[in-house]
Amino acid sequence: MALYEHVFLARQDLSQQQVDELIERFKGVISAGGGSVGRVENWGLKSLTYRVKKNRKAYYTLMDLTCPPAALSEMERQMGLSEDVLRFLTIKVEKHEEGASAMMQKREERSERGGFGDRDRGDRGPRSFGDRGDRGPRSFGDRDGGDRGPRPQRSFEGGAE
Repeated sequence: MALYEHVFLARQDLSQQQVDELIERFKGVISAGGGSVGRVENWGLKSLTYRVKKNRKAYYTLMDLTCPPAALSEMERQMGLSEDVLRFLTIKVEKHEEGASAMMQKREERSERGGFGDRDRGDRGPRSFGDRGDRGPRSFGDRDGGDRGPRPQRSFEGGAE
């Protein structure tokens, strides 16, 4: 049997329980086709880069599948008919990844290092907004005459008067 990684996006207005029911329904289709579902990762509600079927967010879910191509095509057919599924993508792989996917690893790293305010600024020290240090005040050149003197008057020749 072939190995696949399958990701699908479910509508934002579904509850987490309804997304879990979708996963179970698609697991049943794969099982009925003679395959099995390995790891299932729920990546949660994420913002989309652009609107998809009038949705700005979607529930992302990754599934590792071991199944014959017929079972996969039946599951994809049912996903295409479902109004709850916005998009899906299936990739054939040589072997399934061990451990958490890249998306889940990023989430774990964020929780370990804390929020944005906890970042270490190294040897730069804390930020102080408005403090320009030894640079002095800004000069806007031609606003007050600056180094170049006052601006010359422009004349518009050849125009209709």
